[in-house]
Amino acid sequence: MPNSVTPAATRYVSVRPDGRLQCDVCPRRCRLRPGQRGLCFVRERVGYEIVLSTYGLSSGFCIDPVEKKPLHHFLPGTPVLSFGTAGCNLACKFCQNWDISKSQQMHTLQSPASPQAIAEAARAYGARSVAFTYNDPVIFLEYAHDTAAACRALGIETIAVTAGYITDEARPEFFRWMSAANVDLKAFSEDFYQEVTSGHLQPVLDTLRYLVHETEVWTEVTTLLIPGLNDDEQQLKALSRWMAAELGPQVPLHFSAFHPDYRMQDRPTTPLSTLRRAREIAMQEGLHYVYTGNVHDDAGDRTCCPGCHAPLIERDWYELRRFRLRDGACPDCGQPIPGRFEPTAGTWGRRRLPISLCEPR
Repeated sequence: MPNSVTPAATRYVSVRPDGRLQCDVCPRRCRLRPGQRGLCFVRERVGYEIVLSTYGLSSGFCIDPVEKKPLHHFLPGTPVLSFGTAGCNLACKFCQNWDISKSQQMHTLQSPASPQAIAEAARAYGARSVAFTYNDPVIFLEYAHDTAAACRALGIETIAVTAGYITDEARPEFFRWMSAANVDLKAFSEDFYQEVTSGHLQPVLDTLRYLVHETEVWTEVTTLLIPGLNDDEQQLKALSRWMAAELGPQVPLHFSAFHPDYRMQDRPTTPLSTLRRAREIAMQEGLHYVYTGNVHDDAGDRTCCPGCHAPLIERDWYELRRFRLRDGACPDCGQPIPGRFEPTAGTWGRRRLPISLCEPR
């Protein structure tokens, strides 16, 4: 199939009484007149349609370790082909991929590639999965959906790295062909969402409930801890209790370190002590698998059996050091460990390999 850069029309549209078209992909429900774009910048009204103007266009491709997504219970040690587009439907002041997610310049998109071309590249490079990442794939729903379907046809798994900010009606199509997801739960505070992301908390919680209870998508959660904004004990306890009660203690939670970036340069980098304290709180509240990210932390990188507490998977940053699972269970006590595991772990390590789909291998 040749590479395609033809804008794709969305079917998640409603007509307002004043003639504007409303985009119903995300909870913003932007109302557009001809020629206008939504806040995400990539969904544009053309005539009587709203189209995805970035369909078939990527900001680049890279082979990464799957642990970088981060996913700790999904095909450990294996390579994943990662790519994104441009734009975003949130306005996070701390965005750490702002050069891509906040871009409104089409020259950011330098790599045209059809869904079939991406799936075939993943197979050619030996990637076990394709990840939609760097910016939120919700805004390129049609491109992500078609690519995920093409990957599924070739036996390639797919991963959505997303903030989960999507409407009830669009959610099933977006996740239909996804194998795994890491959902960015930015805080457990509506005030934080409104003031720092220009969004709302409830749609994200709805997405998490949907994934865990209504799909077979393997789901992990990440919260970037920002000093003084979302790292207080009360909020961490509330987040952990909600996950344990609403999602179950088996869903992994990653606490990641913030570093000053974009429009939030007045906050310090998250101390390791804060991440360790958050991990301890979450485990005290009943979560079985809690990790620390963006730091070197042996305990926070380790998967242990919730039954006998034996170490099962040990990591150093994005590289596996030890893998002891046997048939997806603890070899010492037989406790099943939730996730998607193969008999042996991959050996990709921490390598990061930029690739081009425009050049032959």
